[in-house]
Amino acid sequence: MTDQSPDELLSVALEAAHVAAAYIRACAPGVRGIIWQEKSATDFVSEVDLGAEARILDVVRRRVPTAGVLAEESAATMPPERLRQGVVFVIDPLDGTTNFLHGYPEYAVSIGVLAHGILSAAVVIDIPGHEEFTATAGGGTRCNGELVYVSTIDQPPRALIGTGFPFKNPADIPAYQSQMSRVMAAVSGVRRAGAAALDLASVASGRFDAFWEPMLAPWDIAAGMLLVREAGGIVTDMHGAPGMVAHTGLVAGNPKMHAWLLATVIAE
Repeated sequence: MTDQSPDELLSVALEAAHVAAAYIRACAPGVRGIIWQEKSATDFVSEVDLGAEARILDVVRRRVPTAGVLAEESAATMPPERLRQGVVFVIDPLDGTTNFLHGYPEYAVSIGVLAHGILSAAVVIDIPGHEEFTATAGGGTRCNGELVYVSTIDQPPRALIGTGFPFKNPADIPAYQSQMSRVMAAVSGVRRAGAAALDLASVASGRFDAFWEPMLAPWDIAAGMLLVREAGGIVTDMHGAPGMVAHTGLVAGNPKMHAWLLATVIAE
C-alpha cells in the first residue's frame, strides 16, 4: 500500500515505537547484565536493540505488508532507488545504545516514514524522559500532543548548540576539533548527549538553537529531520544542500542559527 495518508503512516510508526519503547523500558533495570556486541571498536549493539527492532518490524509488517524497511540492526542495506519507491520505514530501534548500556538517561526509539522518497511521518520517543515527538508532512511537530517550534534566538552569544562527535573514525577528529573551536568561541554553550534523534528533537522544540554532526546514518536522522522542518527549522548537509535520508553530515537549526552554524563549521 502506497496511498496511505501521513496520519495513517504516523499511526503505524507510533504503535511500533511504543511497543519498542515499552520493551526497552522493561529491560532497563537489568542493563548491567546485558551482553554487548561490537559493531566496531566504539560502536555497540545489544540484545535489547535487536529485540526492539524485531518488535517494530512485527508491527510494520502486520500493518503495511508491502512497506520497505531500512533498519539499523537487521536490515541496514537498501538500494538508494528503493527509498524513492512506495512506503519505507527508516528505523533506529535504540538511538543512544552506549548511553543505555551505561544507564545514562538519553536514548530513544526513532522511526521516520518515507512515501515515494518524501518524509511523511516521524516519531521519536525519549524513553527516560517520557516524551513523544511526532510530525507529519504539512501537519507540524508535536511534543506529547502539543505543537512545538524552533527557537527564535538569532544571536550566537545567546545560542545553545548541540553536536555529535566523530567517534567511529579517529582520522576525522582533527577537522571536527577545528569546527568545535570556532563554534565554542562564539556561543553560550555546546552539548553532546549521544543520541542524534533526541538532539534533532531538541532543535525542533527550541531547546537547542542549532545542531551539527559530521557524519550520521539514515536511521539516525530520518525522523528528526522531519521534526525540525515541520517545526519551522532548516536541515541541510554540511555543504548546504537539502538534507537527505542517507549517510551524511547534518546541520539543523532555526533559520538564522542554521545559516550561522553552517558558515561556521565549513569555514577554513
